[in-house]
Amino acid sequence: MNIKNSELILNTNGSIYHLNLKPENVAQNIIFVGDQYRVNKVTQYFDSIEFTTQKREFKTTTGTYKKKRLTVISTGIGADNIDIVLNELDALVNIDLKTRKIKKTHTSLNIIRIGTSGSLQLDIPINSFLLSSYALDLNGMLHAYQIDKIIHRKIAEAFINHTKWSSRKSEPIVIENNKTLENKLFSNKIYKGITATAGGFYGPQGRILRLPLQDTELNEKINSFNYNANRITNLEMETSAIYGLSKLLGHNAISMNAIIANRVNGTFSENPNKIVDNLIKYTLNKLVD
Repeated sequence: MNIKNSELILNTNGSIYHLNLKPENVAQNIIFVGDQYRVNKVTQYFDSIEFTTQKREFKTTTGTYKKKRLTVISTGIGADNIDIVLNELDALVNIDLKTRKIKKTHTSLNIIRIGTSGSLQLDIPINSFLLSSYALDLNGMLHAYQIDKIIHRKIAEAFINHTKWSSRKSEPIVIENNKTLENKLFSNKIYKGITATAGGFYGPQGRILRLPLQDTELNEKINSFNYNANRITNLEMETSAIYGLSKLLGHNAISMNAIIANRVNGTFSENPNKIVDNLIKYTLNKLVD
């Protein structure tokens, strides 16, 4: 059965609606960055550029780094944007855009997030790198899909009990990373842990400006959570959506975090651009090893 026009939306030139991309524009190895201006910070190290486009916050550049073809895409902020980016990327490689039918042969993409994050543990300092071994979803977007087969119930249940999670909030879920990509990108320079993905930057991450929080002790509860030596190490806004949708769609995903803040001691990196640049160079070189 053909996918309806209202469900798979194409631009007049045949590219997919939000990303403005055609299948030939994307590589199998794709780097996600949040900030559209960070795309150039990655591709400045490329040996050659073959394609670039931008629509709204979604900027894409494809090129070659040390003979490896890579695509860099800016996703913007939040799980809702990841829902757009990953579904449209999957459509580019696994749906025939002309016939609007799912292809018989599935293509798996490698998705590598390079993003910023705040540490929730005193021993994980600012200006360090962290690889997300699991993602703890606190934002709820993934509940729109059939997720039962991809989640780690025991970790999530332990977290719900530990935090006395409000039943009015979306039920937390936990998703594991791709171990092949972890083995490729991990080294003794990297911390590992559970990354919590919040649904916002202020209240959902325990920040107070003028609005009181539903649970003023939530960050302390998150900090003290431990399940079989797995701690929640950091907070950000995209990783769980990347891990969840990648598993559901049959892709491989890993999240690399530049720690630019420590929420426990209230510190912030004096030069966040430098630590992000260092993580970009580290990740690129690990990818081509």
